Amino acid sequence: MKKKEVAKVISQKQLMTDIYDLTLAVSFAGDCRPGQFVSLYMNDAGHLMPRPISICGIGEDYIRMVYRVAGEGTKVFSALKAGDEITVMGPLGNGFPLDVCDGKDVVLVGGGIGIPPMVGCGAALVKAGNAKSVTFAVGYRSERYLDEDMAAIAPLIYSTEDGSAGTKGNVVDAMKAADLKADVMFACGPKPMLRALKAYCDAQGMELWVSMEEKMACGIGACLGCICQSTEVDHHSHVHNKRVCTDGPVFKAEEIEL
Repeated sequence: MKKKEVAKVISQKQLMTDIYDLTLAVSFAGDCRPGQFVSLYMNDAGHLMPRPISICGIGEDYIRMVYRVAGEGTKVFSALKAGDEITVMGPLGNGFPLDVCDGKDVVLVGGGIGIPPMVGCGAALVKAGNAKSVTFAVGYRSERYLDEDMAAIAPLIYSTEDGSAGTKGNVVDAMKAADLKADVMFACGPKPMLRALKAYCDAQGMELWVSMEEKMACGIGACLGCICQSTEVDHHSHVHNKRVCTDGPVFKAEEIEL
């Protein structure tokens, strides 16, 4: 059940250029699941629409978010410091189905700002102990972040576009170089990456679940501003659409057009 409340900032730090790590004390932390997100409000009457931020980590009474400053809203959030307050609503959306990983080899793939939710997903899988194995595979442009967090949870392979570290190229190149095999893949990142991963999984016979990145307004399914094309007719809109905020953001790859 989602809640809207005023949360207190526990901490915030800058990880790299335009990437910030924010931890909030919230009453609904126990209801959060890996792959879900929250909406943060700017506490400004002139800016009513919240900004969706994925959940990177979940504690007993707090959530951690790692986000990129991409506009006015996230720029305001980047100025928050310990003790400040901000209005938040969550948890929102559907997370990754950890139960499909029972007894299976799982690879968690992230690209760009799609990396943070995979950190929380990996931590949850390792804690649950239901997967046979868990491996991270991530793609960076050049600067790396959260790699130490991931490496502390499970084995990590990665790529950089400029070849400064890891495999030169994209995350699919890194997986091929490592001859990575798995039964299930969870992924979050830009559409071109997800499209390439679907082709990779189809060739390998892997089950693929993807978290979609779309611009959102309301975050609760009312405005239909975050539609993606589906392979089946949606019960709400009666066309081949799905609302990323409520039907997703996590979908089985076969359910949507990438």
